[in-house]
Amino acid sequence: MKEVKNKLSKGEQIVQNENSKTRNFTGIPNIIISSILVLFSLLSIYIVFLSPFDTRINRAAFVGIIVFSIYLLYPISQRLPKKTNHIPIYDLIFAILALISYGYFVFNCAYIIEVGLRLTPLMMALGIIGVLLTLEACRRATGLPIVIVALAFIIYGLMNNSLKRVVYDLFYTTEGVIGTPIRACTAFISLFVIFGAFLERTGISDFFINLANSLAGHTVGGPAKVAVISSALCGMVSGSSVGNTVTTGAITIPLMKKNGYKPEFAGAVEAAASTGGQIMPPIMGAAAFLMIEYTNKDYSFIALRACLPALLYFAGIFISVHLEAKKLGLKGIPKSQLPKFTDVIKSWYLVLPLIILTYLIIKSTMAKAAIIAIAVAVALSVVRDMFMDYNGKEILEDKKKHKLLVITQSTPTLIIKSLAAGAKSVISVGIACSVAGIIACIITTTGIGTELVSAIVNLSRGNLMVGMFLTMITCIILGMGVPTTANYVIMATTCAPILIGMGMNQFAAHMFVFYFGIVADITPPVALAAYAGSAIAGASPIKTAINATLLAIAAFIVPYVFGLNPAMLFIDTNAFEVILIIITSLVGIFGVSAGIRGYVFRDMNILERIFIILGGLLLIYPGIITDLIGLIAIVFIIFAQVRTKK
Repeated sequence: MKEVKNKLSKGEQIVQNENSKTRNFTGIPNIIISSILVLFSLLSIYIVFLSPFDTRINRAAFVGIIVFSIYLLYPISQRLPKKTNHIPIYDLIFAILALISYGYFVFNCAYIIEVGLRLTPLMMALGIIGVLLTLEACRRATGLPIVIVALAFIIYGLMNNSLKRVVYDLFYTTEGVIGTPIRACTAFISLFVIFGAFLERTGISDFFINLANSLAGHTVGGPAKVAVISSALCGMVSGSSVGNTVTTGAITIPLMKKNGYKPEFAGAVEAAASTGGQIMPPIMGAAAFLMIEYTNKDYSFIALRACLPALLYFAGIFISVHLEAKKLGLKGIPKSQLPKFTDVIKSWYLVLPLIILTYLIIKSTMAKAAIIAIAVAVALSVVRDMFMDYNGKEILEDKKKHKLLVITQSTPTLIIKSLAAGAKSVISVGIACSVAGIIACIITTTGIGTELVSAIVNLSRGNLMVGMFLTMITCIILGMGVPTTANYVIMATTCAPILIGMGMNQFAAHMFVFYFGIVADITPPVALAAYAGSAIAGASPIKTAINATLLAIAAFIVPYVFGLNPAMLFIDTNAFEVILIIITSLVGIFGVSAGIRGYVFRDMNILERIFIILGGLLLIYPGIITDLIGLIAIVFIIFAQVRTKK
């Protein structure tokens, strides 16, 4: 267990390095910054439940505080030396200007609506300042790629409209910086991100990792299977590919390398599995909440229909690591070095907030579900600290009185730290949503979306398969270094309508672009999750990204299947067909994964690999005839493998 604890501390260091983009504060300045973050979390909750103001006022206040906070937290460049408790004067000026520009909107909303396009010089100046400050804030918090895309769209907008019209649309309407993505962020995303911050502080990530170790650590290629299981479970909470990679990867990647996996394969397993966290119900990634806005579907509808594709995604990775371990002759970790299942399962109660959240999402409103789940997470932390020590064992009766005193003092600290951590996460997601709103605004006001639709339809000549391929390439290119939320907004306003117009089911079209926006995190040349995994593994980033892409092959196949036949998303089908689809799809994924790895019971030749991959693809595609042909192909290859192996 000491080995596990040491690696956990290493994981914390990596997470700290990931979060080190922000400035360092101690003492009074740290209290001030933390107070701003806590108040922002409380504001997010207030906007959802209590705010009597117009939605435009709420959104402008929300984005204004985000931009203001980023200039306090993030330096202009990561290369500059970071001085503790130091904010340059120019950043203080930028922060104040952000408050003035968005504050003007908040306190003069009625006048702005009345004036419309007749902007005064002051309104023009504040609008331009507000948009530019928002773009720079986004660059600091999320990176340059999305800002380059946004600037390209703004330039296109200026070529087709006057400066006054562009400023009005981008800053003073509900189509730009406070558009649909921010509406989703204020209504759903912020609360669920804050819930994730509370849940992480209950120790649920450690529970998931220990549970995966106790279940699969001793099996063939155990460390890699632990990576897949723990990343899938942790992904339900975090919904962040890079964050999930650095947290669980700090433990799993060194174990995989020690077990015999190549560094680039070890990093790829963790990156591919962690990326799947964004499609793993119940929380999924922030883009799933935006899907509510664009499809007008309930979150329970989206989460339920995301289950089978997510299952196939992780099944593909799990099968691949198993076959790779068999091919290399790798063993598992001795049971003596692993936590016992009977000890780990004693902490099952840590999953209660997730269970309650899932139930309440179906039975109640999403906002109410998130708040109740937060309260349950806090209560669990208190109960755990009262009755258990840090190893999960019951404490002695005579220590409980002392424990109660400690808890009374520590619980407010836990709440404050969780609110502050949640605010930091909301800031990074919120600024990406705001800039995504800029892009979506230009698309809708200039008609460029219609031109793109015409271009792809002409190139595909009305063929849905060709249209899906072109859309996939577009998603991956636009997703290079762009946050998934922003990428989904761009694709939902441009390419999803193309697929719908070509006959694809509306929800399937949005899931299609959602999937390919996510896999951009592991697809070279800009694969953020794969690069994070390669850094921990000490491997080549490109080799890691290529391996991750091969491992996540299901993410490249499954969207085509539900795009052509939405039965995989439980649409226009019945219970028998659902069960049949689940079974045949899992067998199909096995065939595809085996073909890519080139091994079942022995090494395959090229013809066997092609044959079993084709059989797997036919099984994944719903249909009796395709299922029978695919099953025969896979059974034939397995029979040949067994016979020649003997």
